[in-house]
Amino acid sequence: MYDIFSLPEFKFPKGFLWGSGVAGHQVEGNNIHSQYWWDENNTDKYEEKSGMACNHYNMYREDAGLLKKLGHQAFRFSVEWSRIEPSEGNFNEEAISHYADELAALKEKGIKTFVTLVHFTVPLWFERLGGFRKAENLKYFQRYVKKLVPRIFRYVDFWNVINEFNLGNTEEKILHKLNSIIYHAEGYHIIKEHTDSPVSSAHALVYYMPYRAFDKFDRIMTDYRDWQDNEFFFHAIRTGEIVYPRRAARFCRDVKGTCDYWSVNCYVRDMIDSRKASGSGERYAHKVLKMIDMPFYLEEMYPEGMLSILTRLNDLPVYITENGCSCNDDRFRIVYLALYLSALSDAIKCGIDVRGYLYWSLMDNYEWGSYKPKFGLTSVDRKTFERKLKPSALFYREIIENNGLNQEIIRRYLSEMPSLSLKA
Repeated sequence: MYDIFSLPEFKFPKGFLWGSGVAGHQVEGNNIHSQYWWDENNTDKYEEKSGMACNHYNMYREDAGLLKKLGHQAFRFSVEWSRIEPSEGNFNEEAISHYADELAALKEKGIKTFVTLVHFTVPLWFERLGGFRKAENLKYFQRYVKKLVPRIFRYVDFWNVINEFNLGNTEEKILHKLNSIIYHAEGYHIIKEHTDSPVSSAHALVYYMPYRAFDKFDRIMTDYRDWQDNEFFFHAIRTGEIVYPRRAARFCRDVKGTCDYWSVNCYVRDMIDSRKASGSGERYAHKVLKMIDMPFYLEEMYPEGMLSILTRLNDLPVYITENGCSCNDDRFRIVYLALYLSALSDAIKCGIDVRGYLYWSLMDNYEWGSYKPKFGLTSVDRKTFERKLKPSALFYREIIENNGLNQEIIRRYLSEMPSLSLKA
């Protein structure tokens, strides 16, 4: 790991875009027509329900002002299809106008917008028809995009069609990810009928490595997992050929070239152990870092992984659309930002055309089952919804103002490393 107090000063290229992101269901609140809301309220799978979340749906103007105060130049958020089309074929014009107003409020503050059309949540009626797992449901997605895009395109600087459809290897998830390539391409072409703004889909780029570097089978399985979750997507976009293990390959002309930039969500590495039925080894963070008490969200600090995986993306501009740290001690977030931005600077020095960085997330939000994970630069009072700045928010603002980082800024916010102690 990089030593934060030995980091040399680094600067980012002129015009580098800084900002943060959120997702609709996680911050808006009261997303009652989505499949996720139904699941929260009709199963016992979740520790907490989303409820009013951060009340962003009603507080978007205040949040636009917060972004401006923090110096953010860009903001990524998702529109909720379930608000726009709460029942099949019935569009809510008020909801569409709401999102147009939110985008206009951001533009008034001089903030560039990244809009995601689907960020995990879909209308309940669409999910009950099989969702993205069924190719024949494409017509419903087409109708949604054709309805929405003409109403908001003038306010959108960057588009994300679908968020992180590349992960998961159960049969249902494989169907979801392979069909989603086609859905993505269709979304791309519909958007391009109205605007030249760049389009992508956010890719959860996981750094896979062998649990034992010397072991042939661990190395083979690592390459296999990397193709399943990463390379199949890049290959399809670059060539139009959809190639996936134990599936017949197919060529889809309309898929080729349907990303104008690589939208990268980067968090953790995964250790691949060929001796385990799951194919995965334990992440070091699960045993080493005392950050929060939810193992799934114990995000290891491994900036070397970001540097390594970005080197494969040398053919299009790159925007980091998610990268962040969940921790109760905000000092970890300061360390995390310094380390990962240093690695990002190194990637640029290696010739990777990285043009922007969006921290995840602007505020502590609903993390798909619980409010315990704290990724935010700001905290949110669960009763009053008051936003309070964390030291990391001010640290990040100085990075933006400086368009880089030096030891003077680091030592102003951190006198020593927080303890990374072993679990008892």
